[in-house]
Formats: sequence, C-alpha cells, structure tokens
Amino acid sequence: MASSSSTFVAGLTAAALATVGFLAFQASANGPVTSGKPQAGASPTASKAPRDRKRPTSLPSGSGKGERVVYSVDDDRVWLVRENGKVERTFKVAPGSVDPAPGAYHVTSRSKATTGSDGIPIEHVVRFASVGGVVIGFSTAVGGPAPVRYPAVRTGGIRQSRADGDAMWRFATIGVRIVVIR
Repeated sequence: MASSSSTFVAGLTAAALATVGFLAFQASANGPVTSGKPQAGASPTASKAPRDRKRPTSLPSGSGKGERVVYSVDDDRVWLVRENGKVERTFKVAPGSVDPAPGAYHVTSRSKATTGSDGIPIEHVVRFASVGGVVIGFSTAVGGPAPVRYPAVRTGGIRQSRADGDAMWRFATIGVRIVVIR
C-alpha cells in the first residue's frame, strides 16, 4: 500500500509541476511555449540554427540574443550564454527519450535533489518544459555517469556531468530563457 501511495504522490507532483510550468510559460513577458509547442512568432532560425561545421562547439547563429541556455537536440550540446552574447560554457549532454520541440522556454522550477522518472537519484534539476506529461529538464545523476537509456521508457531528463551540472545550476535560475534548436 505504501508503494501505491508513493506512486500516486509522485504522479500528483509531476502533474503539479507540469501545471506550474504551463502557467509560468503563459505569464512570461517573452511569450514562451506552452505544453512543449513553440511560441507563436518564434524566430524560424530558432528551430534550425546553422552550425559552424569546422568548429562544432561554436554557438549556432540564430539561437537568440541575451542571456540564455541554448540546447541542440540534434547535437546533444548545451551553451550557457551571458547577456553580452559570450559563451560561458558549452558541453555535451545525454538526453532522455522525449525531446522538447524547438522554441523558446523559461526555467520554471528547480530541485537540489530528487529521484528521476527512471528511478535514478539526481541533483541540480533545472526544469523548463513538459511534453505529453513528461517533464523536461537538465539534471546530474548522483554518484556516476548518466545511466543507459531504454527507449521504451519515456523520460525527459537531459543528463550532464557533475561539473556541467554545477555550472547549469548556478546559471539557469528561475525565469532564465532556454532556447531549444535542432
């Protein structure tokens, strides 16, 4: 019985986070996406920003302006970008099985430590979207590298190394813009 209660509470928590994220998106002054759909009038280059193939770690042009986190779902790479456009850090990530749609989002919630939807203890969780009931966010697996992904399990955790997770945690506070590109 305790197990079913825990599952029920976890489900309610996920639903509440998705609802809060949805409301935060609607209330944002920059008109972010809702429910994993790109915002109306989003820059067409935000979805397919051209890459510098000679320097693949270079920030893609067309990924926006100002302070932001840029996440490429095709390259599994993140850029932490300051207000002046300078890249503070870039790093590879290991995505879950559910990707957010290209567009602009905002950090809606954070958790210092919790358990991921895959049952793995995680820390420095930075959430920014929900797709079909799956919460999407950056996190670090506690005690080791990202676990093996099983495509049949719908997960939205975008895993990063401990050092990269620490940098993300310091950078991506509530309201910071997340730009998802292909």
